[in-house]
Amino acid sequence: MQEWLTIGKLAQAAGVAVSTVRYYEGRGLLQPDERTRSSYRLFGPEALRRLRFIRAAQDAGFTLGDIGQLLALRDGEADACGEVQGIIEARLADLDERYQRIRRVRKVLRETLEWCRNSPRAEGCAAIARLDEKAARGR
Repeated sequence: MQEWLTIGKLAQAAGVAVSTVRYYEGRGLLQPDERTRSSYRLFGPEALRRLRFIRAAQDAGFTLGDIGQLLALRDGEADACGEVQGIIEARLADLDERYQRIRRVRKVLRETLEWCRNSPRAEGCAAIARLDEKAARGR
């Protein structure tokens, strides 16, 4: 006999909020297996496994779009390693780009902080003045 979990019990078993389960359901990543006469969602053991997979994939840095693809590949019968590799490569490229952007922002913030520390206070805030100058140049 199947043991059903309500949305609250499913969320609790996975260590997430009920709103998270609803959000994943709305994104098409998770669906209830059954509904009661009063429309309560009921989930089986596979839903818990799927929810835990979603969380593990998020922790690994995959987007929800990626996760949808991974779930489709996981649920398919074909050898999906090549497609999964492509998803991972795309995510790594995105992370590399974000890392470079963060490094640039970090450099600008450090320079601005140093400029602030070395500017006389009587002239106003050096950081604001520097941002105003950049804005006036359209940058």
